[in-house]
Amino acid sequence: MRIHDYHTASGKNLIKEYLKSLPRTEMYIGYKIRHKLGSQGISALVELDIRQLKGKLWEIKFSQNRIAYLVIDKENIHFLHIFKKQKGKTEKPDLDTALQRAGELGLRI
Repeated sequence: MRIHDYHTASGKNLIKEYLKSLPRTEMYIGYKIRHKLGSQGISALVELDIRQLKGKLWEIKFSQNRIAYLVIDKENIHFLHIFKKQKGKTEKPDLDTALQRAGELGLRI
């Protein structure tokens, strides 16, 4: 499976930058998730802690961190936003960020 990270207009990979900013153990878990999806494909999602956010928008949970993503087909997944969960559910600004980025990329929720 090919993982497409969200990049800014200037080419900055916001997903990898966030992962690099995490404590070592959390960063390791995030990269392990990426590796698992890359090598095992869509079937790896059943082994991960995931939750539907809205329509086709889902999140992967690890520690207190969340990766908002869209599966386009069995070969492509888009990581749209990564953030630290602060409250009981995904906060509106984080959901809005993921939805906005999907729109920028022309992806349908």
